[in-house]
Amino acid sequence: MTAPESGKASLAEDLRRLEEIVRELEREDADLDRALALFEEGVARLRGARERLTQAEARVRKVLEDAEGQLLEIPLDEGN
Repeated sequence: MTAPESGKASLAEDLRRLEEIVRELEREDADLDRALALFEEGVARLRGARERLTQAEARVRKVLEDAEGQLLEIPLDEGN
């Protein structure tokens, strides 16, 4: 399986596939060429996931701006 084109896979799909890749890379009988291909796919999926998380964070920050343009910093772990 190759890395998805930008925006094609959801974050959940990427995380699921990354877990599969890690499990397969941990196998001791992994072929070197296959391991390299999996590693490359994992890096691509990780970059895509990181980009989506960065975009989501920017959207959350924008929503939290008050009417005067001041950013309301609210730690995500508060209220738990």
